[in-house]
Amino acid sequence: MKKWKPLAVVAALVVFVLYALVNSMNLNPLYPESAFAYCVLVSALVLIFTLDRMGKLVVLNNSRQPSVTFVKKANAKRWPVVLLGILWSGYFMVLVGSSVLFHVNAFRDQMPELTEMDFATDFDTVNISQLPIVDKSMAQKLADKKLGEKPSLGSQVVLGEPTLQQVNGQLLWAVPTYHSGLFKWLTNLQGTPGYITVSATNPQDVQYVDGYKIKYQPGAYLWQDLNFWARFTAAPFTGITDPSFELDDNGTPYWVITTYKNTRGFSLPEATGAVVMDCATGKSNVYTIENLPEWVDRVQPEDFIMTQLNNKGEYVHGYLNFSDKDKFRTSEGETIIYNDGNCYLFTGLTSVGGDQSAIGFVMVDMVTKEPHMYRISGATETAAQRSAEGEVQQFGYTAAFPLIINLNSEPTYFMTLKDEEGLIKQYAYVSVQDYQTVGVGETSSEARLKYEKALRLSTGGQSVGNTNGEMETITGTVARIGSEYSSAGTVYYLVLNEHSDMLFSIQGSLSDELALTKEGDKVKLEYYPRESTTQEAGTFDNLEFTQSVQG
Repeated sequence: MKKWKPLAVVAALVVFVLYALVNSMNLNPLYPESAFAYCVLVSALVLIFTLDRMGKLVVLNNSRQPSVTFVKKANAKRWPVVLLGILWSGYFMVLVGSSVLFHVNAFRDQMPELTEMDFATDFDTVNISQLPIVDKSMAQKLADKKLGEKPSLGSQVVLGEPTLQQVNGQLLWAVPTYHSGLFKWLTNLQGTPGYITVSATNPQDVQYVDGYKIKYQPGAYLWQDLNFWARFTAAPFTGITDPSFELDDNGTPYWVITTYKNTRGFSLPEATGAVVMDCATGKSNVYTIENLPEWVDRVQPEDFIMTQLNNKGEYVHGYLNFSDKDKFRTSEGETIIYNDGNCYLFTGLTSVGGDQSAIGFVMVDMVTKEPHMYRISGATETAAQRSAEGEVQQFGYTAAFPLIINLNSEPTYFMTLKDEEGLIKQYAYVSVQDYQTVGVGETSSEARLKYEKALRLSTGGQSVGNTNGEMETITGTVARIGSEYSSAGTVYYLVLNEHSDMLFSIQGSLSDELALTKEGDKVKLEYYPRESTTQEAGTFDNLEFTQSVQG
C-alpha cells in the first residue's frame, strides 16, 4: 500500500475540480462559497499527509481473508491539527465577523441617502398611449402563443424569462428561446433560433425575431451553460449574478451579467459592473458601471436593492432601536418602471408595523443605484389593488401589480384588471392619497375620465392637476373627423368649425353615433378643459340624430 497517498491526493484534487466545474465555482477564496470549498480541500490534503506521518497501512496475509490495518507511528506530530484549527477558525471568524453585529453602519449606509424629489416636476407626466399594460405573466403567455404558431419551432425549444427593456424608445418584453432537452441540444449545438418580443403597451404587437442564435443559455449543457461559460472565460475571480437578456439598439441579443464584490467580509454584496456577452458567439466584455454601453438598462439586481433599502430602514438609528423610531420597510412588491428614459426599480415604503398606509415611494436607478424618494402619504400598492378589485367584484377580476404615474401632477396608481385566464378586461386608476377614489373602464381613456370625475367629487369640484375644475359643454359643426384603432379600442378625433384650435379625442365606446358622424354634422361635447390643444371628451351627442328622432 505504498502508493495510496498519491492516489488519495489525486482523488481529492479531481473531486475539487469536478465540484468547481459543475457548480461554476468562483475561484476567489474571498467569497464564502469558494472559501468553504478551499477549506474542505486543504483539510482533505492535510488529513492525507497526516495519516501518512502518523502511521502506515499494512496488508495482513496471515489469515484466509487478507485485511488492511493501520499501524501507528510513535513520532506523530500535532502541527496538522493546529493548521486545521487555524484554517477553520479563520473561516468562521470571517463568517461571524461579517454580520450586522459588527458592521451596523455599513449595513445602513450601503444604500445611499434617499434624495427627496418633487413628484409633480421630477416624474414624467403620463402619456396614456404609452402605458405599459402588459405585465410579465401576460408577456409570457403572449410569447407562448406566438411560439405555438410555429409547430416546428415549438417542438424544439421552450421560452425563457421575459425581460422588460426600452429599445429605440419602445418599451417591450424580450423573451429568449431555450433548448427543450438534452437531445434537442445535441442536434442544435449552434444554439436555439431567435427570440420573441412583446410590446409592453400593445398586447397585439408580438413578434418572433429570427436570424439570431442563443447558443449560451441558462441550464444548457457542458460548456454552453451560461454560468459555466461566463465564469471561466470572463469572470473566474469575481462574483457574478442575475443574468439579464437584453437587446442592443440593433436588436442583437446579449446577456448582461452583474459582477459584484463583498464589501464586508462575506456580506454586503455590491454591484461593480457587468459582463456583456454575445448570446451567439460567447464573446464578452467586462465593464464597470461607469463605462457600460448606453443600451444596457439594468445592472443592479433587484434583490440587492430591496435588501439594502430594508437594511437602511431597519438600522436607521443603529442596531439597538427597540422603540422602532423612524424605522421603515419596503412594501409587498416591486416593479420596473421607466422615467425620462432611465430604468428604475419602484417600491413603496411603509413604517414598521404599518398596514395599508405608505409613507412614501422610492425609485432606484438600476444602473447607478441612485435613489429618489417621493414623500407622499397614501395607500400601499396592495391596498390600491384591493380597492380596484372592489369596484368590479361582481366579475371576480384580479388587479395586476400597479404602476405609479404622474396624471396631471396627481400621484396615481394605474393597473390592469384581468380574468382567470390572465386576459385584460378592464383598466383602473386609483388615487395614491385616497385609495377610495377609483376610476374603472373598458379602455384606459374611459377609466381615466371616470377617475378624473371621481377626483373632482372627492375634492368638492376643485381643480385637479392641469385641468380647470368643472366639465364644460361645447356645441359646434364637425369640420373634420377621423378614427384610429388600437388594442385599447377605437378612438375618434374631430375638429369643430367654431373651435378650430382644439382637437377632441373621443373613445368609441362613449357613443354608437360616432361611427355614423360625418363632416357638417352638428354635435355636442362635454369635456374637462386641459392645458393642451388636445381635449378628451367625456360625452358625445350627434344632434342630427336627435333632431331626426324628434322630427
